[in-house]
Amino acid sequence: MDFQLSTDQKALRAGTRELLERRFGRDALRAAVGQGPAGRPRLDRKLWRALGDAGFFCLRVPEAEGGLGLGLPEAVLVFEEAGRALLPGPLVATFLAARDVAGAATGETVVTAVDGGLVAWLDEADAVHGDTSGAVAVRSVDPLTPLHRVPAGGAPGEASGKASGQVSGEARWEAALLRAAEHLGSAARTLDLAVQYARTREQFGRPIGAFQAVQHLCADMLVRAELARAAVYAAAVTADPLEATGAELLAADAAVRNARDCLQVHGGMGFTWESDVHLHLKRAWVRSGLAGPPADAEERLARGLAGSCGP
Repeated sequence: MDFQLSTDQKALRAGTRELLERRFGRDALRAAVGQGPAGRPRLDRKLWRALGDAGFFCLRVPEAEGGLGLGLPEAVLVFEEAGRALLPGPLVATFLAARDVAGAATGETVVTAVDGGLVAWLDEADAVHGDTSGAVAVRSVDPLTPLHRVPAGGAPGEASGKASGQVSGEARWEAALLRAAEHLGSAARTLDLAVQYARTREQFGRPIGAFQAVQHLCADMLVRAELARAAVYAAAVTADPLEATGAELLAADAAVRNARDCLQVHGGMGFTWESDVHLHLKRAWVRSGLAGPPADAEERLARGLAGSCGP
């Protein structure tokens, strides 16, 4: 059995990375930080429509309905690149609404959703999955993810303006898998940043990458990222909700811990505002919060595994 990416999948990944580097490179990332009134970021609608034109949101929409007709493995690849680039916006919610909400597939409509008692980009959204009545703006640790907190009882629902409804269980575990892919992209990116810095930063006349302590940090980061990659890719192939839950737990852990270790490799430079490392850490924290408490996911995974073992 061949577990390598196909030629088409490699081309999709490369094309997505090229698109994001061109439309949302480091200069655009930095320009987006702190935009908008009262320091709240504004969603770049031109970028959103460019993503729609490139087929980002309609990737899993059947060709008969105007989409690309691809599968979960391909969706995971493009969301991995989005996580790597720290692409802002309610990507997962809009992607999952592409078949049901007019304009979502083309990037004309921005869709967000209530997750874990929080909703991201509420002020910028055209449609919302879930009841957001009584939502209160809260300060987000991630400068590129504005948040509102929803009172207890708010639950995900169908996107219809600001109305509520019910979202299928399939949509929930697919959302978990796509979040996991974003985590994976972030974990891989902070690994790259750490290795690059370790090769160029010198202390005592030697690159810091020559020191065993730094080598161990980078090696641990590599192991976490590759373990998360195996779990995310496998869940995309099997389309198993339990595997998607496990993949999100592993990928979230990799994203947070890799960002922390990347900060450690950078030393004082990693804590400066000019560095991108802290943005990856903050995004990983917020993305994990949108998924709800990790203990809940661990409990669901444990129950599912226990049930699959039989009496």
